[in-house]
Amino acid sequence: MKVILVTREGCHHCDEALRLLRDLGIHPELADVDADDQLHRLYDFRVPVVLLDGAVVAEGKISANQLEGALRRSGRGPGATAIVT
Repeated sequence: MKVILVTREGCHHCDEALRLLRDLGIHPELADVDADDQLHRLYDFRVPVVLLDGAVVAEGKISANQLEGALRRSGRGPGATAIVT
């Protein structure tokens, strides 16, 4: 399972989303929305955006419940034995 956090510098919601992911033991790849034209076109006003295997599972003001639910639906919820990178 690949987790990407689409973020931007100075975004406090992005910082919070990263903290929540790390609290769940997930260390996502970070993608700067302002450094990539395609990401900017898709997600400019939606950051932070959490992509799980390429699919948007959370965006904007993200809660721990949203992230846990997305992971549970993917089969990677709390207590799962698979390694998340």
